[in-house]
Amino acid sequence: MKTIMILLILLPGMFVSFNSKLFAQGMDAGQPGITTSLAYDPCKNYSVYSGSDLGVNYSKSETILKIWSPPAQEMKLRLYKTSSGNDMMEEISCRKDADGVWKAKLKGDRKNIYYTFQSKIKGKWNDENPDPYARAVGVNGKRGQIVDLNETNPSGWENDQSPVLKNHTDVILYELHIRDLTVAPNSGIKNKGKFLGLTESGTKNSQEQSTGIDHIAEMGVTHVHLLPSFDFCSVDESKLNVPQFNWGYDPQNYNTPEGSYSTDPEDGKVRILEFKKMVQSLHQKGLRVVMDVLYNHTGRTHNSNFDQLVPGYYYREWEKDGKYSNASGCGNETASDRTMYRKFIIESVTYWVREYHVDGFRFDLMAIHDMETMNQVAATLQAIDPSIIVYGEGWTAGDSPLPDKYRALKKNAKKMNGVAVFSDDIRDGIKGSVFDGKSTGFASGNKEMAESVKFGIVAAGVHPQIDYTKVNYSKEPYTKNPDEVINYVSCHDNNTLYDKLKISRPDASEEDITKMDKLANTIVLTSQGIPFLQAGVEMKRTKRGVDNSFNKPDSVNQINWDWKYENRELVDYYKALIALRKAHPAFRMPTNEIVQKNLVFLPTNDPQLIAYQLKDHANKDSWQQILVIFNGSGIDKNFDLPKGIWITVLQNYQFRTEEQPHSVSVTVAPYSTMILYQE
Repeated sequence: MKTIMILLILLPGMFVSFNSKLFAQGMDAGQPGITTSLAYDPCKNYSVYSGSDLGVNYSKSETILKIWSPPAQEMKLRLYKTSSGNDMMEEISCRKDADGVWKAKLKGDRKNIYYTFQSKIKGKWNDENPDPYARAVGVNGKRGQIVDLNETNPSGWENDQSPVLKNHTDVILYELHIRDLTVAPNSGIKNKGKFLGLTESGTKNSQEQSTGIDHIAEMGVTHVHLLPSFDFCSVDESKLNVPQFNWGYDPQNYNTPEGSYSTDPEDGKVRILEFKKMVQSLHQKGLRVVMDVLYNHTGRTHNSNFDQLVPGYYYREWEKDGKYSNASGCGNETASDRTMYRKFIIESVTYWVREYHVDGFRFDLMAIHDMETMNQVAATLQAIDPSIIVYGEGWTAGDSPLPDKYRALKKNAKKMNGVAVFSDDIRDGIKGSVFDGKSTGFASGNKEMAESVKFGIVAAGVHPQIDYTKVNYSKEPYTKNPDEVINYVSCHDNNTLYDKLKISRPDASEEDITKMDKLANTIVLTSQGIPFLQAGVEMKRTKRGVDNSFNKPDSVNQINWDWKYENRELVDYYKALIALRKAHPAFRMPTNEIVQKNLVFLPTNDPQLIAYQLKDHANKDSWQQILVIFNGSGIDKNFDLPKGIWITVLQNYQFRTEEQPHSVSVTVAPYSTMILYQE
């Protein structure tokens, strides 16, 4: 059927173009086929390029470079011997092709040389930059590099396989920063702060306990979530002997790894090889790899490689004054709803999957993006591999010109397919608000948070026993199925769980703080949905009370591996809890329908006591019934059991190795969980 494009004016300053076949289905921006744009987009009349060959196309006989810059009057390609020296080899005038594309053809084998583009727009020559599509760059990302990607594959790369994953609800995420995990003197890791640090097996702390990649595998998690590992601006790669730290949320070149995590930032091939070695090693340990990606903003704005080529196109602006908007809180926000940037995002994540064997993506401030882009990202990736996971923050850091109804907000999660959102409801319901250090949650004694926790237990979906008016943030369900929500209590942002508990409960003993810690993540790891853990939470990780450590020194951010010995009982508890979740599919139900049918809350008449039952071999579990009871108070609580003989699995944070039956009632210790079952 021939596609007819129709333009409807919806609101002042807005328009939606859509496929006529979807007209009868309604104007839902979450439906495939609908694209949103801003009527004040100064570049809306630019031709778009449909090809998939922008950037460097290398072969031994010739290299073709293509770049999209419709407003350019001229385009120069400069070739260099090195990544930073004053050693230009050649300057080439590019030829303008169709659809705003500029093209240069280099004869012969040009691998390993460096390049930049420079555009002339409105009579002015802009700065030199690599193209936005650069797949290899030199030191500090200032020049692109022409490489033969086949030469960047480690031995056995063609046989690299991701560990088997049956359902997304089987995922257990473990978020880490490459430097944090590897840099401590007692890590036993040689390649500290490097991709290669996550390839080293057999590393030990001062007490001969496993560290690094071995520790992560030992914990039993399924996915390693890497904080930004693409090329970012804030660390000077030419001065790695100078102490520097940054989380990396300031993107520079999206399609190439960060140079400071490589052993040689000068040579663009090295970081590619070492990133692949890291992925390969993680896969061999049974761990999948998720990348934290920031397509929502760039580290630079006017002098970015995007804006130097097509000024005003890749960033949203306010209609009233034409200034760049800043929903990221970092100086700008990108415009995913514009065709060429949406295309860039989709091609970029696809590249990371195909070239680097990445298994998933976490989208920073995902609500800056429009839902259609996120739907297309998920659909594209899952067509490659249905087990790839996509999730993100369903909020922004500031206002945006893009109306709420088009944004990938948490409240719009039902309009997205194959995209999960973080739950701030359960996060703050369990431990208290991240914006108020002194506030408490259910696990630290708050009597007002039970309903928010129960909402998280059912994975933010429809459930007849949830009183949505009492949920802290969301007054209605926002997921269709459990695999659309990420449950967590701590991440790189804000205080670590241990620090938050210490700050909010200065009156509590260390013993009670430890109990609260266990209770918090026991809720997360027994709830429906996808659980998420911050690296080091299993050993009381502390950042000395610092809540935003994005540029703080290693002394604040690093994982002290002797914590593992000091908190060995806590580490073992986390391992056992993860093993329990993995062993029992009742905690990993795949659909909301099954959750509604098999998860029933039991009356407690106590705001600090939550009890629920997983019934009838839920999700084909070997146990017929499972009973979970949470006590968020500082005193013992008695609970009358449902009929029958119940066997204790967990009581007062002790996993039972011998059967201990109960038939009438149980006493649940302060700040603790009790889990029982019937066969």
